[in-house]
Amino acid sequence: MPSCDIFCTVIDNFGDIGTSWRLARQLAAERGWRIRLWVDKLQAFSRLCPTIDPQARTQQVGDIIVEQWSTDSDIEPHIEAADIVIEAFACNPPPAYIAAMADRATHQRPPVWINLEYLSSEPWVADFHLKSSPHPSYPLRKTFFFPGLVTGTGGVLRESALLTSQQAFIASPNARTRYCTELGIPPAAAQSTLVSLFSYENTNLEILLSAWRESATPLTCIAPDGLISSAIARFLGMPTLTVGTVATRGNLTVCAVPFVEQNRYDPLLWACDLNFVRGEDSFVRAQWAQKPFVWQLYSQQDNAHYVKLEAALAAYALGLPADARLALTRFWRNWNTASSSSGSLDWNDFWQHRNTLAQHALAWAQSLVKLGDLASNLAQFCESQLK
Repeated sequence: MPSCDIFCTVIDNFGDIGTSWRLARQLAAERGWRIRLWVDKLQAFSRLCPTIDPQARTQQVGDIIVEQWSTDSDIEPHIEAADIVIEAFACNPPPAYIAAMADRATHQRPPVWINLEYLSSEPWVADFHLKSSPHPSYPLRKTFFFPGLVTGTGGVLRESALLTSQQAFIASPNARTRYCTELGIPPAAAQSTLVSLFSYENTNLEILLSAWRESATPLTCIAPDGLISSAIARFLGMPTLTVGTVATRGNLTVCAVPFVEQNRYDPLLWACDLNFVRGEDSFVRAQWAQKPFVWQLYSQQDNAHYVKLEAALAAYALGLPADARLALTRFWRNWNTASSSSGSLDWNDFWQHRNTLAQHALAWAQSLVKLGDLASNLAQFCESQLK
């Protein structure tokens, strides 16, 4: 089985390492690849995978070797390059490692070098998927591999058993209640509309929480410990939002739960009626959960993230009826825009289409299946280059 080194620098808190860790585990488990994962910030990694020791230079988690990498000096002078080298999100392997790749190329087959790009639905992505570029100094070529939501891209990550597990969870009459109980959510709160709220800081948060407080029916917000915990506490009139807190304001009940590690995140999405997600990894998992969701993008300079938002909306909302498409598009845009007014972030207008959005989420997941999953598509390409 081929060896593979995956390099990841943590920029978007959990999106970069979340995607890299899922990819590493799937390639090891389903393809038998020998994986070494290089990460610069193990503290963020340890929140997704609690077995990670943030202080360890080298450690093994399951079948995967995890190496801490922050500077070029962390790379041994005579390191052996792997058969396949994946740089996640154009992070660039250290110069010493690239030199080792070049040295390998002079004595045997050069490594298959992949730049795993960010997920985007922009029209140009399909044209650049699987295009390669020569290194300016070494006999190496880098191939650009683009995740995507449309034909002509690499698809998105999906483990082979994911949809079967999701269907089993939904079919179980007690799965939702049991999962909520494990999170410390009272049974009565678990019976109302359930919404998970995973978000970056957002100036629209108070508007949203106010709308939920005044909603016509009870709503429970599951709030994992994170970046917006202090803002939620201020809305509730509390000094802090301690894990385990259950607070009710009007028809809104907020349940503060621990940060949900990666292995337990999918059932949270499956249990909820609506999921607010952010970045890339949770965005993909929300789509596979086959539930309505709202996506917040990582803010970029010059508002470049708005282009990605519009491209995602063009793909995802295409099959919706006009009124539901308009409501979803407006809500996503305003959630990603600083300081929307209460009128523009219209929760009632958005949520009145919940049944249509739920049916659309099911159909959308089936359309993604047709693209194949990213890990398998990537593996098939790399293995073909090694023959």
